[in-house]
Amino acid sequence: MTVTTAQSPPGDQGPQPNPAEPPEPPVAGTTLPARRRTLTESRRNLATLRATDVYAMLGAGAASLCVTWLMFDRLLPFNGALGFVVVAYLLFLGLYALLVSFDEDGPAVRDRVAAAVVQSLGVVMLAVLAFVVVYTLYEGREALPHLNFYTESMADAGPIEPLDVGGVLHAIVGTLWQISIALLICIPAGLVCAVFLNEVPGAFSRFVRTMVEAMTALPSIVAGLFIYATFILALGFDRSGLAAALAISVMMLPIIIRAADVVIRLVPGTLREASYALGTSRWRTVWHVVLPTSRSGLTTAIILGTARGVGETSPVLLTAGYTAELNTNPFHDPMVSLPLAAFELVKSPEPTYIARGFGTAAVLLVLVLILFVLARILGGRGPGRLTRRQEHRRVRASRRDAKRFAAHAPADRPSDSPAPTRSTP
Repeated sequence: MTVTTAQSPPGDQGPQPNPAEPPEPPVAGTTLPARRRTLTESRRNLATLRATDVYAMLGAGAASLCVTWLMFDRLLPFNGALGFVVVAYLLFLGLYALLVSFDEDGPAVRDRVAAAVVQSLGVVMLAVLAFVVVYTLYEGREALPHLNFYTESMADAGPIEPLDVGGVLHAIVGTLWQISIALLICIPAGLVCAVFLNEVPGAFSRFVRTMVEAMTALPSIVAGLFIYATFILALGFDRSGLAAALAISVMMLPIIIRAADVVIRLVPGTLREASYALGTSRWRTVWHVVLPTSRSGLTTAIILGTARGVGETSPVLLTAGYTAELNTNPFHDPMVSLPLAAFELVKSPEPTYIARGFGTAAVLLVLVLILFVLARILGGRGPGRLTRRQEHRRVRASRRDAKRFAAHAPADRPSDSPAPTRSTP
């Protein structure tokens, strides 16, 4: 009897499970939890100005104007534009705080009210500045279009002469000479004094800082009288542009020293310590680290001093006198400046002189603006910020250094052969 067994398929050569044995338990695998659906959280608005603030400000402004008009026109015997503005502003602050309190708590309400006060004061200052500039240009509109106003002096122009005769060239030249000499004196002296106050501490530096702070509020007439008594009366010099420049320097120097002192204090001490750690002396550290780091702030200090000196009138009148002729020599004869010329022209009752006075003030504004722009261009770049030309020179210098190092690299490598030893007896 022949017994045949079932053969497995050709591709299945593994062991067959025995039906009598219990099946093996399945291998435990990693079970991933089902993803839960996360709720999207609304992002908080971090902007400083929100829609509710705008609505509260507009509503408070409209309500304050209406209530003030009702009080001044219907209920109370008040009048006057200044009183109307003050009452409306106070009502605006109160109503604005009330509207903000509906949505915010106490600290937020105080913050909103303080922000409204600061911003409104900024708007008032900007409006006053714009009013002064626009009013000056408007009053001098008759003299400014004439070309002779910039190319002639007032030597041949009388009170009844038309505007096409005479100009303020003598005042422009005088202002440029006086402010240039004053800057030549004040910039090095002010910066050196500010560096001394910061880098050489001691009792004498504290005394100098106290004197500088006291001279910051020095009246301009006192500076003019000081130069008049010492330079003109005691030393015997004539009234000239140089004397006026010295008086202006007395006014500019404390401003530049005080502002530069504050700026140099802001230079991080770690920069000085790193320079000293490299073996650099104190004055090289000041020249190569402190002054370049604070360059933009020092430029601002010089601008503040220039703004103080360029508008002085009484020191120039005492030390340089007044003249209607062009004088290009600052060491002899009287020399007038733009502020003094504007002061003298506006005092006249003639309309042409008044127009020339406001035109002179407009020229002074433009001249100061040009000086400020030039100062900002020359020193306004911060530390580490280079122009394209400076960056190009820096890249070319780096390439030359890399070639030089590569050329000296084989000679600098240590030799594999042992160095000869020197025997001692």
